[in-house]
Amino acid sequence: MAMMVDETIPDFDYYGSLSTTTTTTTTTATTTTSSSENDHDHGCTWNDWSPVLDWGAFSGGDKFQDLIESMIQGHNLTGGVNVNFHPSVNYFWKSISSEDSAGLIEEDYLEDSNNNQSADINGLKLVHLLMAAAEALSGVNKSRELARVILVRLKELASPNGATNMERLAAHFTDALQALLDGAASGTLHAKHMFSPNYKDEQHQGDVLAAFQLLQDMSPFVKFGHFTANQAILESVAHDRRVHIVDYDIMEGIQWASLMQAFVSRKDGPPTPHLRITALSRSGSGRRSFGTVQETGRRLTAFAASIGQPFSFHHCRLDSDETFKPTNLKLVRGEALIINCMLHLPHFSYRASDSVASFLSGSKNLNPRLVTLVEEEIRPIGEEEGFVGRFMDTLHHYSALYDSLEAGFPLQSRARTLVERVFLRPHITGSLARIYRVREEDERYSWGEWLGAVGFCKSNISFANHCQAKLLLGLFNDGYRVEEIGTNKLVLGWKSRRLFSASIWNTPDTDL
Repeated sequence: MAMMVDETIPDFDYYGSLSTTTTTTTTTATTTTSSSENDHDHGCTWNDWSPVLDWGAFSGGDKFQDLIESMIQGHNLTGGVNVNFHPSVNYFWKSISSEDSAGLIEEDYLEDSNNNQSADINGLKLVHLLMAAAEALSGVNKSRELARVILVRLKELASPNGATNMERLAAHFTDALQALLDGAASGTLHAKHMFSPNYKDEQHQGDVLAAFQLLQDMSPFVKFGHFTANQAILESVAHDRRVHIVDYDIMEGIQWASLMQAFVSRKDGPPTPHLRITALSRSGSGRRSFGTVQETGRRLTAFAASIGQPFSFHHCRLDSDETFKPTNLKLVRGEALIINCMLHLPHFSYRASDSVASFLSGSKNLNPRLVTLVEEEIRPIGEEEGFVGRFMDTLHHYSALYDSLEAGFPLQSRARTLVERVFLRPHITGSLARIYRVREEDERYSWGEWLGAVGFCKSNISFANHCQAKLLLGLFNDGYRVEEIGTNKLVLGWKSRRLFSASIWNTPDTDL
């Protein structure tokens, strides 16, 4: 049924805080001092973009700046990055005062080269060598010695600081293939650290926060997932007094600060609902996982108090094998239950398939109001294509990702290098290790397809949600695109390649 876009469109709660940030303060003060800075030109008047929506109602405000700044307190160590944030529609880095990080976001664009044809030839050579190395590591004619020789040549041609995307990407893929070769030779190929690297354990926390902020500012990946999920949540609980969100991987809680602000910014309808968030923590990760979740809870609690959002925070431990038991959750009668699951985005750690399946299948027994799922898009690969086919598809995926980042990051900037080192290199290493070791059916499916197969029902993506995604992408390079797949799924892509998707689900017995 067609929708008329005119004065007859009903009012709705719009998740429009395009300063999507983030999580958290460590104080419990309920008031904050106002900023002394003058208003800044945001570079975009949102009300001019949309005749329907009041984008101006969702300015970030000083509280978002306080929230962000509290996250990085204590992380300005030698080698770290100290940043001050200004909340705006596309808020930006105001300063980077660490000596080691000086000039991180300077506009040191690579001077245009007249050797484009030579670069294309070199890029094609790198692709052929990478494919040859992958073939040497697998198949009937595999040869470790041949693979070793090819990788030596690749290391001569590729560099993580190279002058082209392909050089930089090939360097990370070369390192990942080298890890596979070394792991196969030493018998440690199936060690957990190989296929599930955790960037938080390997990187300086200040670098992680800085890289995340850069990724959020310069690409739509983070905002797309958060905005689409939160808009669906707002629509589904528009008349509820109590809302309970169970978050599979809360990270620093960035998503929920903006949802809170959207709740308290509603002009019409019932009072601001009480929001309860239950975050899952992983027993197998020890104190660090538990402590990180607790700290996120303290920050979100402080932020909620500062804006007048009724809020409580709980955590639920997964078993040592990361399985989920619904009976461990504290449920309260009368709460609208929401299940939120963000998977394998650039800034997320990898979660094993068994753990994800345990969480989603267990959630079905709870009869949630809504399930929001954001995941990396994976192209189906035929079994006959084997490791080489999956390898080339992974290379294609990250090549599109790198090309998209170039639209927001100068290729030779230290900001771009930081994002690649902190997030993308570990993801590439983990991706190749997983597709090398696992059976075809273990990894090459969409979790959205899985939800449909086990009995979840599609919940329609609203017209407003689709419009919001298009407006968001309007802030970035025109190479980004959004498409609606079926009735419940939006896909974010770069040119012809689908990168990430957000889908909305419920259960057959859901009381809407």
